[in-house]
Amino acid sequence: MSFKREMPLANAVFWTARKGDAALLRLLLNSGRMDADCRDSLGTTALMVAAYCNHMDCVRELILQGAGINIQRESGSTALYFAAQQGNEAILKFLLEYGASTELSTKNGATPLSIASQCGHMRVVETLLNRRCNVNIQLQDGATSLFLAAQGGHLRVVQQLLSAGAKVDQPRQDLVTPLWIATQMGHTDIVKLLLQHGASSDTPRKDGSTPLFKAAYKGFTEVVRELLTFSPSLGILKPQNSTW
Repeated sequence: MSFKREMPLANAVFWTARKGDAALLRLLLNSGRMDADCRDSLGTTALMVAAYCNHMDCVRELILQGAGINIQRESGSTALYFAAQQGNEAILKFLLEYGASTELSTKNGATPLSIASQCGHMRVVETLLNRRCNVNIQLQDGATSLFLAAQGGHLRVVQQLLSAGAKVDQPRQDLVTPLWIATQMGHTDIVKLLLQHGASSDTPRKDGSTPLFKAAYKGFTEVVRELLTFSPSLGILKPQNSTW
């Protein structure tokens, strides 16, 4: 996270939140010269900074001082989003108890669940799923939390999302599915798991390439073996405009 600070007193508030000095933060806020929701030019609040940096005492102090939990930065990020991004489970739970929204998204459509899935924070994902977050919400490009977890190779998170009802074949706008991206990255265990949950192994990307083509092209022998095990009659579809 980067944030800009222009006002001297605001500088001090942001700095104490970043460093985790709750006593000094309380002193500054009690001075009456700066409120708990002071922001930088990007809309960042001290609560966002404290949540990102995993300083529970500062998070608690700011909330007790009336800081807005669901304020969104210029990018759309909230304090809960930053806690999810960093895997700060205790702070995330604390923010949820005080009414943090799980559905507010960034400008590109990312929610706390999608960023936690992308980063592989299993405990955070579990907490958010227990809050009945929309497991199939999509980013602007169509990527789901399952897609992001599959891309990152986060097997346990993929398992969690599938158990919560994630659509196994939900593609991005370019028709890339979670299985296709897991194949592209060579994540054999995730490929196997997705196939076990009914993922289609012959759905091509927009350029015509199938998961099997991509695995063979990249030399991922174990991925090829899994794909053939679940679809023994599967063929390799040559991508459009291919030179081979």
